[in-house]
Amino acid sequence: MHPIALIILAAIAIDALLNVTADVLNLKSVSTRLPAPFEGWYDLRRYARAQQYLRVNTRFGWLVSAVDLLVLILFWFGGGFQWLDLWVRGFGFPEIGNGLLYIGILLGVKAVLGLPFGIYRTFGIESRFGFNQTGWATYVADRLKGLGLTIVLGGPLLAAVLAFFHYAGSVAWLYCWAATVGFMLLMQYIAPAWIMPLFNRFEPLAPGKLRDAITAYARSIDFALDNIFVMDGSKRSSKSNAFFTGFGRNRRIVLFDTLVEKHSTGELVAVLAHEMGHYKHRHIGKNLLANILQAGVMFFILSFFIAYPGLFEAFGVTEVSVYAGLIFFSLLYAPLDGLTGLLLLALSRIHEYEADLFAVRTSKKGGDLITALKKLSVDNLSNLEPHPFYVFLNYSHPPVLLRIAAIEKEIRGENRVFPSLKRSYE
Repeated sequence: MHPIALIILAAIAIDALLNVTADVLNLKSVSTRLPAPFEGWYDLRRYARAQQYLRVNTRFGWLVSAVDLLVLILFWFGGGFQWLDLWVRGFGFPEIGNGLLYIGILLGVKAVLGLPFGIYRTFGIESRFGFNQTGWATYVADRLKGLGLTIVLGGPLLAAVLAFFHYAGSVAWLYCWAATVGFMLLMQYIAPAWIMPLFNRFEPLAPGKLRDAITAYARSIDFALDNIFVMDGSKRSSKSNAFFTGFGRNRRIVLFDTLVEKHSTGELVAVLAHEMGHYKHRHIGKNLLANILQAGVMFFILSFFIAYPGLFEAFGVTEVSVYAGLIFFSLLYAPLDGLTGLLLLALSRIHEYEADLFAVRTSKKGGDLITALKKLSVDNLSNLEPHPFYVFLNYSHPPVLLRIAAIEKEIRGENRVFPSLKRSYE
């Protein structure tokens, strides 16, 4: 077996071992004892249901991962990459056309194989635990819209990457990086106004007590508030959420209709204060910059491997091509990508703490924020005590109990998590 094949297989095995270990530790950390901060919020029957939800999703995740790995191994060592390459070349298309067809077929087959699992997750697991509100018409429409966007938006970017590496020589990675950065910035701008409305309806928050309270808070922190929308999240799920997206005139704060329905005015102001905290701390820009740097590193390393003969030998492909090199490199690069992903997750958790503390310090509604977090956790059947190793590998937000503890310390004036931020917005 080729050494590169051994390296990739070892990386896949280590990644699987780490994730299964984290899952097992996470399941073992489940306790029938209700954490003290949630006494009176969870009855024991619903708390047991939340733990069952965790078990079902974890085991289902194992099944999906096992099938994905089995398909990859069978296709790889069954000569699938070579067979598909010869078949695609038989059409006589130009190299860029070959690449779009080759990668498109692989992604299409992966999507089709994953479709039964997605259907079961939505109409099986999510329905079983009372979350799913998606009808078949909406589900099919979502899949078709997603496919259309992938073709219309992702196709030209992929074609540009293939063309640059095929024609631009040693500086191809720089052109690819620039094109990708442009695409990322474009998506940040157009997604809120043009893409997201393809999937959900966004209505401006109606005049009334809630809008008045939010407007008054926004003025107090000098936040230009033009776009607050309520999204019909109940169209797909009974779960609640809120988020900040976009920049420039297309930036917007979005509340799920389920969130508005279940929370008081004070709680919603506290939640929005958290979202405005992300903006005030420039978290969106920082995350975008981190992703841009990550893409630059990836393209730079890719430039050394995309035409490396040993990489093609490892996958049993006889003719070197840019498009196959992209696929093979993605498997080789996965471990390093995973490491940078862990750094981004850690950065995200820090940002969530910062946004929480910003909300407490500026809105003076720390109690309301705690109440909102508790309601969200109960309504969404969240795992209250995830294992630290699982959090390290998977969580973009700190566990809810740690967030509550940090907020309570801030209310008491004892918080030392981010002393540099202390009183900076009073």
